[in-house]
Amino acid sequence: MRQNTKVLERGSHTWSEDSIRMILTPSSTARSTYFYTQEVGYFKTFHPYFSERENLDSFLIVYTVSGKGYLEYEGQTYPITKGQCFYINCEQHHLYRTDREEDWEILWIHFNGNSALGYYKEFTRNGFQILSVRDEFFMERTLWRIIALNQKKDLTTELVTSNLINGMLTELLLQTATNNADTFLIPDYIRQIVREIDKNFKSGLPLSYFEEFTHRSRYHILKEFKKYIGVTIHEYIITARISYAKELLKYSDLPVSEIAFESGMNNVTHFINLFKAREGTTPLAYRKAWRD
Repeated sequence: MRQNTKVLERGSHTWSEDSIRMILTPSSTARSTYFYTQEVGYFKTFHPYFSERENLDSFLIVYTVSGKGYLEYEGQTYPITKGQCFYINCEQHHLYRTDREEDWEILWIHFNGNSALGYYKEFTRNGFQILSVRDEFFMERTLWRIIALNQKKDLTTELVTSNLINGMLTELLLQTATNNADTFLIPDYIRQIVREIDKNFKSGLPLSYFEEFTHRSRYHILKEFKKYIGVTIHEYIITARISYAKELLKYSDLPVSEIAFESGMNNVTHFINLFKAREGTTPLAYRKAWRD
């Protein structure tokens, strides 16, 4: 939770007596190392059930077993039906509720971890969406197993739970990528740019060069390259140069100044700064660590 930020949390807890809600306190090891569960449960809800939150340091997955509910998130309202799920960042304002006419049966988990935000950003890279889960058995089984593990905790519970959360997130990311299948159908001109960079990253490669041989505008090239490759053209070139520099640091005796030049960077100080920012160490220290 952000410092000095008040959490909004309110709701109408209208659910059946056989519903399950578990509030958990992770160990310090789980907090620092694993994905960890904050709350997990199974609800059979009926109108006027709702939950509204904001500024909560948590991520939430809700899976619909049966019935119908609604999610209000990022200024949109989404209907949620059997076999569908949502994955949201609870720092952002959200409200989910049961349909007026139809009860809503859900499995859900609040979780967090050092990698949680990164997974969420990747999940929403092409925009937020409600997922129709392609493997409903996997989703239900995983959430029920997390509940069962935490009802009978032992020394392995947090580690196994972390693995289950990771598996569930991986499945959601894979399905998101498949749903956005057009991102796999990389246009030929983007592939051509990638090949050109891979061959000639040591050269200047100005954007005007790419404009000329692709016959597309600079703005279009920058936007579409990031969409399909996942990084900017500039970052792709820098990564290629750093990778080549690492090869020279490992397998040659060239001084750092010459390696910088051979990698396409004429300013040695700039090269060292870029290398350290990406590798966490200087070129000389990298060479020494590799050879020692």
